[in-house]
Amino acid sequence: MSKPIKAITFAIGAFIGLLVLAAIALSLFLDVNAYKPRFEAAVSDMMGMEVKVCGPLAIDFFPNVLVTLKDVHVRNRETEVVTARTARVGVEFLPLLHKEVRIQHIALEHPSISIEKGSDGKFNFQRLQQARGPLPDLNLGKVSFSDGTFRYMDKPSGEGFEAADCSLDASRVQLSGRKGPGIMKYLSLAAEIVCGEARTMNRTASDLKLSVAGQHGVFDIKPLTLRAFAGQGSGSIQADFTGAVPRYQVRYSLSQLHIGEFLKTLSPKIRAEGSMDFSANLSMQGKTMNTLRQTMEGQFSLRGKNLILNGRDLDRQFARYESSQNFNLVDVGALFFVGPIGLAVTKGFNFASIFQGSEGRSEIRTVVSDWKVERGIAYSQDVAMATNENRVALQGELDFVNQRSLT
Repeated sequence: MSKPIKAITFAIGAFIGLLVLAAIALSLFLDVNAYKPRFEAAVSDMMGMEVKVCGPLAIDFFPNVLVTLKDVHVRNRETEVVTARTARVGVEFLPLLHKEVRIQHIALEHPSISIEKGSDGKFNFQRLQQARGPLPDLNLGKVSFSDGTFRYMDKPSGEGFEAADCSLDASRVQLSGRKGPGIMKYLSLAAEIVCGEARTMNRTASDLKLSVAGQHGVFDIKPLTLRAFAGQGSGSIQADFTGAVPRYQVRYSLSQLHIGEFLKTLSPKIRAEGSMDFSANLSMQGKTMNTLRQTMEGQFSLRGKNLILNGRDLDRQFARYESSQNFNLVDVGALFFVGPIGLAVTKGFNFASIFQGSEGRSEIRTVVSDWKVERGIAYSQDVAMATNENRVALQGELDFVNQRSLT
């Protein structure tokens, strides 16, 4: 090896050694918590939200800078958006010498993320007017969290959900090239998300798993799998934020859903046996739940065989109907015909009243329920059930906008 090369090699080795010694000295003698208020102020100013580190702050310098924060809180619009028991932020060392911060990765432990849409139509993570300004470009190699909870509430509609026991592993997270308002148009990422349980007010799903890939304002969630009503669900969602109004395409199927588990969400007094298959292919666009319902288009279907309904003898009811004309097919038909998607239009109906004082048992050989959706209204296409003695067809409409049946 020539002397110049040896000298350069020695100089590099010495420089690295000095960096390591400096890092050790800093970690031993620097009171990093004295800089915590400055750190909170800088991050709060950048995000346009209030960032508070209630626990200690620690820094490791080798092999790269790792900042560990305990008991982190992020607040905005008088709500707590994010909390985390521990946050770890990895920063490249050498760029710091040029006063440049390059974050390599962010990891959160036991985070709680709460997203709310207020009555004014704004989300609680949107920056206040006085904090407005261009967000800095973001380029992260990895973002992850474990044992997390995610909550969403749409206050105008009163609807929301909560997911627990969640983990996230995202890579290539980039936010750059912003030329206008919004984030989704300029965000790119690839992520895997797993949640042990997700629930709404009266429905629960488990084993939620999804993969997300997005760039240039278009995000594909595929595959999306979960378990609901003792059945296995799978599907995909495409969200397009390139236009003035977000557009969504949803394809979903739930195979072997247990009809008894499904009907429990309507009333615990309803007892049924058997399984059915549900599928939907729907498109919609809008920024609110109401506009999403108004623009809904597509098809959905529910089919099953060899079902048993306890507490009511449908054949006897049909026989009485022929003489008295006093039988509301919608009451019982809705139990089987609308499927999971019909919960949106039947949630105010007292299904338990159908079975008060009723007894008997019904064997339903076949149920076919195919619907076409246009502008938020579902029109029956082929909707019928066959018992041991009767075959009954239904014609009508389901209004998702006003959440009522027009049958």
